[in-house]
Amino acid sequence: MMRAMYQARRPFRSEFIPIRNLSYHVQVWGEPSPDKVPLVMVHGWMDVAASYQFVVDAFSQDHYIIAPDWRGYGKTNLAAGPLQGEDGPRGGQRSVGARYGQTDNYWVPDYLADLDFLLDHYAPNQPVNLVGHSMGGNVVMLYGGVRPQRIRRLVNLEGFGLPATIPAQAPGRLANWMDELKKLHSGDMDLKTYDSADGVARRLMKTNPRLGADKAAWLARHWAAENADGTWSILGDAAHKVTSAQLYRVEEVLAIHQRLSMPVLAVEAAQTSLDTWWTGQFTLAEYHERLKVVPQVEIARIDDAGHMLHHDQPEELAALIERFIR
Repeated sequence: MMRAMYQARRPFRSEFIPIRNLSYHVQVWGEPSPDKVPLVMVHGWMDVAASYQFVVDAFSQDHYIIAPDWRGYGKTNLAAGPLQGEDGPRGGQRSVGARYGQTDNYWVPDYLADLDFLLDHYAPNQPVNLVGHSMGGNVVMLYGGVRPQRIRRLVNLEGFGLPATIPAQAPGRLANWMDELKKLHSGDMDLKTYDSADGVARRLMKTNPRLGADKAAWLARHWAAENADGTWSILGDAAHKVTSAQLYRVEEVLAIHQRLSMPVLAVEAAQTSLDTWWTGQFTLAEYHERLKVVPQVEIARIDDAGHMLHHDQPEELAALIERFIR
């Protein structure tokens, strides 16, 4: 049995807004005010907007916070009602996946455009403070370079980018992409289902041993949803597992980062997994070298934290963000 569930200090409200033919789910904390700069917080790969709850609760001040579920995650583009397929209620990830859009792969430029439309809706006439974690950190670094006038302060949480690629890798990358699409459509890439919300919570704690049982129990019920047969499925489209057909062109990324005219705070965890992920193909030192093209950048480190630093040390991270955007 799980221990007592985490109690949120600042409850959010859910809003659904139309963005590029999708119904985008957005979690909002606080109220807009002329004296508040909107704080937009975007999550990472296989995560959800609710993941920021612990940081929001740790803020010393009340902020107007806007946090979307990216396309293919959480409740974005999901129909209301019980999970079911065309032939009626059924369990498993395929019933969850059927509720997402018709796409079978996801592209970084789509996240940039989605964010642009989101800001049009919530902050059409003022710059925002923008925070992104992991994949979301990579997105905000690109967006800030493309639309610098829309960002007042930018915080990148462990959004390191990817190893450099070369043109000769293109044929193999495209072949791999097509092969993985076939696996996806055959069901070979479906996400695992769990027998209960407690099972989801145990998975979260296995992945991140620093995550307390109370927070895991709370997060599990936002990170996953119950199927009609009582099993629980992750609220993420399995298509996110498909390797991108696009190469990661470092020169293009750096050209965009050079246009980051706002102050940038790059936060990394003391126990980051970067070297483990890429086994020497891409190192923390190489990431720091890339950051040198950013005109105004500050690097901060959070001790006793891994990649999910917003779960591991929410109080310290909240203090860092508030100090930076103050």
